[in-house]
Amino acid sequence: MTAFRIGEAAELLGVSADTVRRLVDSGRLRAQRDEHDHRMVAGADLAAYARAQADDPDGRADRSSARNRMRGIVTAIVKDTVMAQVDIQAGPFRVVSLMSREAVEELGLDVGSVAVAVIKSTSVVVERD
Repeated sequence: MTAFRIGEAAELLGVSADTVRRLVDSGRLRAQRDEHDHRMVAGADLAAYARAQADDPDGRADRSSARNRMRGIVTAIVKDTVMAQVDIQAGPFRVVSLMSREAVEELGLDVGSVAVAVIKSTSVVVERD
C-alpha cells in the first residue's frame, strides 16, 4: 500500500503541510502513525479526498466530452501573423496551447486573463517517479 507523509500529501494536493495537518486533525482526511510516529496518509485515502475536491472550473463538464479542465492565469502570449502560443499557469502546472492569432483576439486573451485549458486527448502518457 502506498502511503504519504504530510509534506508529500501537501505537495500532491497543491496545499501547505499545515493545511493537510488541519484536514487530518478535523477528520476530513484519515492518517495513521507509522513506526516512527509520523502521520501517514494512505494513497487511496488521499486519492479519494483529491477526487472529492475536484471541481468543474467553468461549469461545462456536463456539456463536453473533454474531462481535463484546468483553470489558470494566462502568463504569456507569443503571436505571429497567423498563429499564437498561449501559456497558462494552472496551479503548479504550465499548460501551453497553440492556436490561431484570430482565436486569441476573439477570446480577448491577454497576459493576466483567467482562462480554462480544456484538454482532450486519446494519447496521454503516464509516468511514475
